[in-house]
Amino acid sequence: MDAFQSGTSPLTRGSPPWLSRLEKASASAGNRPSPSPWPSFLAGQAEKPVRVLLVDEDAGTRRAIAHELVMDPRVCVVGEAGSMLECKRLLAQLEFDVLILDVRLGGGKGFDLIESAKRHCSAAEIIVHSALEDEAHVRRAFAAGASGYLLKNSWFQNFTQAVLQVVNGGAAVSPNVVRHFLMRLRRSMPDEMSQAGSTPPKALSMREREVLLLVAKGRLTRDIATELSISAQTVCAHVKSICHKLQVRTRAHAVTAAVSRGLI
Repeated sequence: MDAFQSGTSPLTRGSPPWLSRLEKASASAGNRPSPSPWPSFLAGQAEKPVRVLLVDEDAGTRRAIAHELVMDPRVCVVGEAGSMLECKRLLAQLEFDVLILDVRLGGGKGFDLIESAKRHCSAAEIIVHSALEDEAHVRRAFAAGASGYLLKNSWFQNFTQAVLQVVNGGAAVSPNVVRHFLMRLRRSMPDEMSQAGSTPPKALSMREREVLLLVAKGRLTRDIATELSISAQTVCAHVKSICHKLQVRTRAHAVTAAVSRGLI
């Protein structure tokens, strides 16, 4: 599914649609545009941009993603790696806030880098960028600590937005991935309801489900607080309780776990 080959032009036939879109936008872009109004309380300010590390074997992919990111002053790219060895070296040397990683690096060993990155910097957010869209790989990424999963063959891709979402408490997941889990939920609900005697699951409170549904939609903590008329601290407390009940470590993993169990 990955159409990139080392050394080829990013506009060659078979390239993912988001890549040609970025190249065309880059060709017509002048100076860095001013971002839309951005509240001062959110991470990602021009004076303190979000630091991103890019890891992908294909140089064309890295170049295109980096070009989009540097067009926004709220984000900066602190390093790029195209191999396992190079990535491990940068993980040890650089400070970063977000790692964008293709888990097929090194013949599929890229998943190990998620845990390595978390050990190096527990506060860092991980966004997987991959052509692998089957449920097993998505679950594995979230279980390892990723808070985003973007597909390489999707038109609906905005890397800057994804970076800003995850550093501000949200999740960045391609629509196709979300749709897959929603469809799976619809198929499994009749069986789960019959097994439970038509009694809704009680693992999460009604308020926790409301919070988790908004998290699944990519809402930030502040937005969730405003919509539910509660404080940001209360939102964080609910999220912590949700993760504890579902025995997961990240918001994104909480969403997939809740969907698979029919809780939202």
